[in-house]
Amino acid sequence: MFSLNFNPNSSNCSSDDFKFPVFTGVYSLILVTGLIGNTLALYVFVRLTRRKTASTVIMVNLALSDLFFNLTLPYRISYYSQREWKLATFLCPVTTYAFYVNLYSSIFFLTALSVSRYLVILHPMWSRRTVTVRKAVWASLGIWMGVGLSCAPFLRVTCTRRGEKYHCFQQPSFMSWGQILRMNYLGLVVGFLFPFLIIVVCYARVVRRLRKTAVGLTKSPRAHCRSVYLVAFVTASFLLCFLPYHLIRTVHLHLMVNNRQCQAVTAVIHVLNVASVCLAAANSCLNPLLYYFAGANFRRNAKLATIFKLRKFSTNQENSSAISLQQAV
Repeated sequence: MFSLNFNPNSSNCSSDDFKFPVFTGVYSLILVTGLIGNTLALYVFVRLTRRKTASTVIMVNLALSDLFFNLTLPYRISYYSQREWKLATFLCPVTTYAFYVNLYSSIFFLTALSVSRYLVILHPMWSRRTVTVRKAVWASLGIWMGVGLSCAPFLRVTCTRRGEKYHCFQQPSFMSWGQILRMNYLGLVVGFLFPFLIIVVCYARVVRRLRKTAVGLTKSPRAHCRSVYLVAFVTASFLLCFLPYHLIRTVHLHLMVNNRQCQAVTAVIHVLNVASVCLAAANSCLNPLLYYFAGANFRRNAKLATIFKLRKFSTNQENSSAISLQQAV
């Protein structure tokens, strides 16, 4: 996310100081909830889930992507709380790179998960032979490589010095606004519109099939509910987290290309830009809800893990109390 670079010397320009406390608070909340949720998800998937499926593999990679981004949030929080970049210079491009890798890998992993569920529901016999763990691993590796290489230019981002302070997340010195706009359209079409079109087509057919089979749903109503949860969650993620970000970013970059940096409409877009970035980042801490509601095994294993941890903690407390009592006697 690049800031709008308002000129503070112009009387018609709005100050962007409001973004510092907003980002500090939002990223702090995402950090706490994201670390807890994604760490628990990985523990359940890797340690407690015995029967691995293609969906399990995809969700493990999605959780890894979210955790990778969560681990870079302390750098963002440090920058926005101190209003200058005081960390090592190389961490600025790494933090920028992590945001975009998480953004687009999440989109493609959610798309892959949707296609997998589509095949299982509409072509159950064929999917048993085709949608395998091995192929899910190769598909995940392909997503990591494709997204990682396409986001590689962000590793060239450097800190920008203004006065005595260094700043991050600014316009790259090696790219003009026009070049960034063209890069934006590539990300918009390939990284958002194309996956969203796939999801719309898949879910339209899934919903149609679920409506046809809803009458005789005495056999597996829970499986029906999990499919509905998946459709609702992924659709909400695209509409609430990914769509606003790509829409506002495109409008913002057009304003920058036309050099309209100090107009009232630009100030409004800047506020919306900050809000859309927060929504896009929030997806990294919301995905554990998908695992919980759309996966029966995950929900059961998560409950067992929580009960086990509580019992272990209670046992340790009792043992500590007994040892203390013995020592006192």
